[in-house]
Amino acid sequence: MKHIMELRSTHLLRLLLIFALGLFGTNGFTQTATLKGLLTNDAGEALAAAPALLYAADSTLASAQLTDAEGQFVFRGVEAGTYRLDVSGVGYAKRSLPIEMIGSDLDMGKIALEALELDAVEITTERPLIRVEPDKTVFYVAGNLSTTGDQALELLRKAPGVTVDQNDDVMVEGKTGVQIYVDGRPLALQGEDRANYLKSLPADAIESVEIITQPSSRFDAAGNGGIINLVMAREKGMGTNGTASAGLIYGQRLRGNGSLALNHRRKKLNLFGNYSNRMGPSTNFIYLYRIQSGLVFDERTDSETDTRSHNVRTGADYQLNDRHTFGVLVNADLRDSDSEAESLTPISTLGNSTIDSILSAPNRSATQSINLATNLNYHFEDTLGTSVNVDLDYGHYNRDRDNFQPNYYFAPDGTTLLAQRITSQITPTTISIYTARADFEKKWGPGVFSTGVKFSAVDTDNAFEFYQEEGGEMNFDSSRSNQFRYLENVNAAYVNYKWSTGKWNMQGGLRAEHTHSIGELEAQTPQDNERVERNYLNLFPSGGVTYNLNWKNSFALLYSRRIQRPNYASLNPFEFQLNELSFSRGNPFLQPQYTDNVKLSHTYKYAVTTSISYSFVSDFFAKVTEAEGERRNFLNTRNVANQETYSFNLSAPIPINDWWSGYLSGWVYYSDFTATNSAFVSIDRTTYGLYAQSTFKLPKDLSLEVSGWYNSPSIWGGTYRTRSMGALNVSARKDLGPNWTLKMSLNDLLYTNPWRGITEYGGVFIDGTGGGDSRQVRLSLSYRFGHEDIKSARKRDMGLDDEAGRL
Repeated sequence: MKHIMELRSTHLLRLLLIFALGLFGTNGFTQTATLKGLLTNDAGEALAAAPALLYAADSTLASAQLTDAEGQFVFRGVEAGTYRLDVSGVGYAKRSLPIEMIGSDLDMGKIALEALELDAVEITTERPLIRVEPDKTVFYVAGNLSTTGDQALELLRKAPGVTVDQNDDVMVEGKTGVQIYVDGRPLALQGEDRANYLKSLPADAIESVEIITQPSSRFDAAGNGGIINLVMAREKGMGTNGTASAGLIYGQRLRGNGSLALNHRRKKLNLFGNYSNRMGPSTNFIYLYRIQSGLVFDERTDSETDTRSHNVRTGADYQLNDRHTFGVLVNADLRDSDSEAESLTPISTLGNSTIDSILSAPNRSATQSINLATNLNYHFEDTLGTSVNVDLDYGHYNRDRDNFQPNYYFAPDGTTLLAQRITSQITPTTISIYTARADFEKKWGPGVFSTGVKFSAVDTDNAFEFYQEEGGEMNFDSSRSNQFRYLENVNAAYVNYKWSTGKWNMQGGLRAEHTHSIGELEAQTPQDNERVERNYLNLFPSGGVTYNLNWKNSFALLYSRRIQRPNYASLNPFEFQLNELSFSRGNPFLQPQYTDNVKLSHTYKYAVTTSISYSFVSDFFAKVTEAEGERRNFLNTRNVANQETYSFNLSAPIPINDWWSGYLSGWVYYSDFTATNSAFVSIDRTTYGLYAQSTFKLPKDLSLEVSGWYNSPSIWGGTYRTRSMGALNVSARKDLGPNWTLKMSLNDLLYTNPWRGITEYGGVFIDGTGGGDSRQVRLSLSYRFGHEDIKSARKRDMGLDDEAGRL
């Protein structure tokens, strides 16, 4: 432990030195021409999110921006010449201003827009469903009826290029390893816990989904598939505002959810808070037909989980003056669930339909988890384009799970008891994460230079207590119990530079990450993997170029290198028993996988986007089922292959007339897995899918929407060859006055959401199918209160990045 702390201190000092050199070594360079201004209304109030368009002398679009929360727009790197600036806002008359740039900065000061006569002109605006930006694609949620009653996980199925597989894993453009962020900060959960959190987060509380397939060097290098950032809904202006909503969902069981968002802002102080919950039972099934050692195991498991989850996000920003801002942010996720699973497994000999015996495993489990993340932030920004951002973070995750697992073997008649083994497991997990991050940005030469450092430390402690019934009592089995501790330190530094010239926008950067980890297993029974230590340094280049041919057409070419470190649970060598014959264990020797991504995209009229991309993943790791003896099998994660993926994506709005509009997002990708593990069978497949919706505006403030998604047969996790999946949904919305809104939706009408697939690895063949109560009726009622124009809380991220995302 002392050795780890010495390494942490040495690398931290080195990286702080690099940061200091970047901070103080850039002052001697000249500034380039910058055009900026402040957009206001007649009363002098700032107009946020208003478009500012800069046109060259030939009327081609040179650059476009939206004003920030203070009403300010800034065009950097503007060449000398004659331009036209067009500014406008909803409910305000457009203004066109001639601009002459002579190589020096130009501040236009306040530009006031005149309000339109609203009694003579009716102003109606609708935000597009999709907006394509140079570095990301934004999928807007507000006003989308198909998201009625959705949770965040279901919402992601509808985002362009995003798919969710049968294990609730998220993929982007055919690649796994996607990092999930909430309001710019990584979600401190992974696997089952991450899926449960996303299922408890109402889609109505989300404003938009940002899909960043090629993150720059400023972001952590984790995530083969890039980053998906869920931007929570905000309020605007001064004063107090809020939204409350409640919903009911009925599938096979009835459950409910609710949310409350509050925002209070004064001139220098902003207080904000969000709360959401999910209450009630849900059902699932998984049927696995397994062939192993000449035996057939026809396992059928039906389960019901009663969940009580609560999500809280609260914080404050204090603006000391125009340059200095301080903030605090607290996120908490609390979950309590009870699960009952009835599992029956008839066992027979391959080629003989006669049943030899039946295994009955009526499992019962109780889980309590607390996930807490805190952030302290300082932000400095001056009028010359220099900014400093510092984050200090602490995250704590605790989960207690008690699992009672009887195993009864019956004769073929199903009543004669042949044998029984009754066991239980207590598996507490505690994870602490500490991070410190500093970022610096400054205008330098023709563009903007940025640099930063980050330090993170992770301490995980996992216990596995195994009990077995003997003589009617549950006795502790020390030979099958153990404790696993994992320590990880990642130090990182990056540089990035972006600049514009004419119709070209470019950026490039390099990130360095040094990782030192130690895994220690304490067990009474000797193990080969009692201590595993790793120490490695990686470099991650990234870059891109955008060419704006004219206002209709723009092109972008992007490249990035990424890493996907194993989840902490995947490294834990504990054996977690699913039933008498099936269990799972981690792999402490699991290596990270690396991805190189290249993407070329074209945007037409800022609405229609097409893209082609290529990625190569080395040391791809997958969850595989391996045989242990003749009857038992275990689920493990191993590095099994190299993966190549070619993808094509298209998304476009389809305006039909003033009362009927549509949207279409389609994708095709080819994945080729080449085995690097002798037990893995090389596999390749072309997969296609789409999401489409039609929205109809009807009389009396009523809207109707029909939507659906489809995924063709594909490959899940590099091992399962799955059949097609999809869903057809119908939604309606009725405005009940100025503040009340009622929504109803019918989801998965044809019940095509359940999955089915086959896999073969290491002498085990499985034909599986599974799903839940996805065919549902949903009702949602929301109420808005307070001022209508409240400025939003400052958007900022936290330093808990890929460390948190690997819990």
